[in-house]
Amino acid sequence: MNRNVAVGLFVLAGSALFITGLFLIGNRHEAFQKHLTLYTEFADLSGLAKGSKVQVDGMEAGRVEEIAIPNSPLSKFRVKFQISEKFQGLVRRGSIASITTTGLVGDTYLSVGPGNSNSPSAAPDSTLGSKEPIELADLVSQAKGTIADVDTTVKNANGLLTSVGGNLNATLVTARGTLTDADDVIGGLKRGEGPAGMLLHDPEVASSMRRTITNTEQITSSLRATADRANALVNDVSSRNLPQKIDDVLVSARDAASNLDSTSKAVQTTVAELTKPDERGVTAGVNLRETISNVGTATGNMAEDSEALKHNLLTRGFFRKRGYYTLSGISPAVYRRDRLFSSASNQRSWLRTDQLFHQASNGTEELSPAGKALIDHELAKYGDAVVSDPIMVEGYSTGTNTVEKIETSRARAILVRNYVLERFHLESMSIGAVALDDRAPKGAGRTTWDGVSIVLLSKPH
Repeated sequence: MNRNVAVGLFVLAGSALFITGLFLIGNRHEAFQKHLTLYTEFADLSGLAKGSKVQVDGMEAGRVEEIAIPNSPLSKFRVKFQISEKFQGLVRRGSIASITTTGLVGDTYLSVGPGNSNSPSAAPDSTLGSKEPIELADLVSQAKGTIADVDTTVKNANGLLTSVGGNLNATLVTARGTLTDADDVIGGLKRGEGPAGMLLHDPEVASSMRRTITNTEQITSSLRATADRANALVNDVSSRNLPQKIDDVLVSARDAASNLDSTSKAVQTTVAELTKPDERGVTAGVNLRETISNVGTATGNMAEDSEALKHNLLTRGFFRKRGYYTLSGISPAVYRRDRLFSSASNQRSWLRTDQLFHQASNGTEELSPAGKALIDHELAKYGDAVVSDPIMVEGYSTGTNTVEKIETSRARAILVRNYVLERFHLESMSIGAVALDDRAPKGAGRTTWDGVSIVLLSKPH
């Protein structure tokens, strides 16, 4: 019984060691991890074989699984390799595979470079681009060719230096001859030889120079006579007492300035009299400000009274018929209740947001060129009524946030109103804008809208 137990324990221990070793070896070779299978192609494998390591961005990531031999010299070796799935984020469609060695004569492995982050990840079983390896023998051959070219260049340079040296010696000999000739010419000039020497020793040349000096003396004499005449002119001016007359003019100017100063003082006295405090001790400036304030208050009260009469049930018809109804200050609530704006006789143009606006560089909406052309086309249908009848621009915006709907609908209505106002040179009081979030007035023909409605109001009769 004890022997059977011992044998059983030995078998269990051996099995445990075997399974542990199996897991360790499998984990070392990543046998139990998920892999990504990829392909690449090379014309020259340069020693790459089945089982070679695969590195991604310099880190070991998998193994070469299979190499398919091409059918013809024009085809390439097709390399099948696997990498751990955790490297999938680094391998992109634009990643390049290349064959690399450790050092100059080390092991050969497959290197995969990380792709551009803007490219999508490489799909399973896809084929990556490749870069052909550079053989050491090719580099040695190119180095031999380069050394031969350098040797040829050195020889050519030696010959060129020899040629330049010979030419330089000839040039120096020529220069010495030229200097000798120059010495001979200077000596001939001193002795009066040659045309130039004869010219320097010719008596007629000396006579010509003497005549030139005489002419110069005559010119100096003429200048002296001109200076004497200028002095006589100055004396004549002094004899006519012109400086005294100039002084008299200056005195008259000073008297005029004095009179101007007196006039200025009189004006200042008058202003001081006007601005001094009244019998209550209040200055004229304070009285003027109070008067202007009272006028402003009275004007504001009159405007409020007029506005109240415009909306009064008994008198608003009177103001409508006479064109006193102001479109700029109408609230959305009043606008929805007033039958003037929802009347079936009004002409409407419903324009969608995507037809009118596009996003500006700062993130806000602005009228697009196509939107402006659409507005022109719609208003052209109404003819002269555009400049004769009142216009109301209704802004609409759909969404879940009430504040954003009101803000956006108001911005859209104002954008279209300002464009129409400037485009058709209208009076500002004849065109208005109102923000209606996403709810249209009753009788307008729609219950909700996202965009703008341009309403041409029919005149009341």
